Amino acid sequence: MISPAELHRQLHDLLQQLSPERLQVLADFAAYLANAESEAATQELLAIAGLLKRVKQNQSSPKTDYTTWRTLRSDL
Repeated sequence: MISPAELHRQLHDLLQQLSPERLQVLADFAAYLANAESEAATQELLAIAGLLKRVKQNQSSPKTDYTTWRTLRSDL
């Protein structure tokens, strides 16, 4: 399998050969792929039972009692 660094280098080399019109097509396609990946991750999170409800509950009732890190880690 090819490393991400090598893929970046190959893409950079190929980008130099493309016309502005083709670069726009490539940019549009890359945006589509990024959106599809983001949507897949969102759907994966939404599939976790009760996750959205817990997040909303945590946002609506912020914590008011905090403990300083020095109390928790007095050895530092």
